[in-house]
Amino acid sequence: MKQNNFFSVDGWYSGCKHLASPNFNSRPANIPVHIIVIHSISLPPGIYNNNYIEDFFLNQLDIDAHPYFKEIKDLKVSAHFLIKRNGELIQFVSCIDRAWHAGESSYQGKENCNDFSIGIELEGDDKTPYIEDQYIKLLELLGCLKKEYNIQDIVGHSEIAPNRKTDPGPLFDWKKIK
Repeated sequence: MKQNNFFSVDGWYSGCKHLASPNFNSRPANIPVHIIVIHSISLPPGIYNNNYIEDFFLNQLDIDAHPYFKEIKDLKVSAHFLIKRNGELIQFVSCIDRAWHAGESSYQGKENCNDFSIGIELEGDDKTPYIEDQYIKLLELLGCLKKEYNIQDIVGHSEIAPNRKTDPGPLFDWKKIK
């Protein structure tokens, strides 16, 4: 890891709000970060502009607030970053640590993508176009991450868990970031 003025020595990005999730652990030794995984999430599905994602990643989701929340009440997940529909960027896990975003996954024959990836969630779903503010913030963040880490590829969750996941979905415009 290189040290630049975007990240603190403990892996926190200076250009965003920080909400520390308990859902992380240490990365295995000697496995460098080299991919970024793009995800989408909305809670409840297809509903935006609330704080349910933050509550979910912090294990503070009120399961009585929506029937769908009972289905996910036992999940412990997080991502390094979330980009909301209005372009707000929130970091939940230090980039030095392993966030729990990829689940069962594999990339180029290597299992457990959480070990060597940074997870970025976009507030969205497979049926709704992403907002330009999200792409602007995503490009800014990607630029900083590429300066800090030896990023070799940017992939969708669907690429590392193809039989399980479809995000960031068909409406994500890959041409804007690659």
